[in-house]
Amino acid sequence: MYAKFHSIGAYVPSKVLSNADLEKMVDTTDEWIIKRTGIKERHIAQSDEVTSDMAVKASILAIQRAGLDVSDIDLVVCATVTPDYFNMPATACIISDKIGIKNVQAFDISAACSGFIYALSVAKAFVESGMKKHVLIIGAEKFSSIVDYTDRTICILFGDGAGAAVISATEDKNEALIDIHASADGSYSDFLVTPAPGAVHPASQEVLDKGLNFVQMKGNETFKLAVKTLTKDVKDILAKNNIESKDIPHFIPHQANYRIIKAVGDALKMTKEQVVLTVGKYGNTSAASIPMAINDIYESGRLKKGDLMLLDTFGGGLTWASALLPFAGETIE
Repeated sequence: MYAKFHSIGAYVPSKVLSNADLEKMVDTTDEWIIKRTGIKERHIAQSDEVTSDMAVKASILAIQRAGLDVSDIDLVVCATVTPDYFNMPATACIISDKIGIKNVQAFDISAACSGFIYALSVAKAFVESGMKKHVLIIGAEKFSSIVDYTDRTICILFGDGAGAAVISATEDKNEALIDIHASADGSYSDFLVTPAPGAVHPASQEVLDKGLNFVQMKGNETFKLAVKTLTKDVKDILAKNNIESKDIPHFIPHQANYRIIKAVGDALKMTKEQVVLTVGKYGNTSAASIPMAINDIYESGRLKKGDLMLLDTFGGGLTWASALLPFAGETIE
């Protein structure tokens, strides 16, 4: 029994935060933001729209595109660092309830921007072991809830959104997920961190006064390590599976920064046609980034059944992951 990437769905909030809007909020310019990041705009959830709400919309679409009913889903895994509630209940449980998935195992994983591929590896293991048949995996983030919009180095980068996929059992090896690499190095944990609330900094007035509830990042250090790590990880997974970069029609990296994506793409000798780019219109949506990008090329008609995808990501933890897999869903009409 193999695991296949059965379907994809995504949701993007309607509200747009443009670079021109940010110029009115902090000391920055559209030209500077585009030059440094490639981001032109990002979507921001409404105040009453939470992570699970966005995830539900992406999930329903993915389930429908798989030709399944909600009753067919036997595991729900949500990757997020912006859950509806701190610690508990898991956002996956809330998503399941809102969709109508009853009496099914559901849990969250926290791997920041690598979360979706981490979830993909979990789904693969459950399906190939025979424990589950149809796993709903979700990457969803309301990053605007942990961004300090007076910090010009951070607020320009992040947006909100959700992506979901159904990973199903198949006996056809041609449809199977080929390989997944996932790893972490906690010695770099201070590169990208939300300090509070937690056991280190419990909730307090001091936490709020110091802004420890907002995400913090060592930008230059993260950039350099990301390029080095992502490039090596992709080269390793391609070499292990005897696949050359020229044979990958869709290289779908985490959409954090255009300069990182270009540096990795150039190192792999990827053409512009191979590299999927959505960072300009969505910004960095963390765990939602890769499924949202997959959905973009799916809905545009670029992604066809059987097309090989190479996924690659890097995030807080620090975590990183890559995956090789064919798209086993039906081509959109």
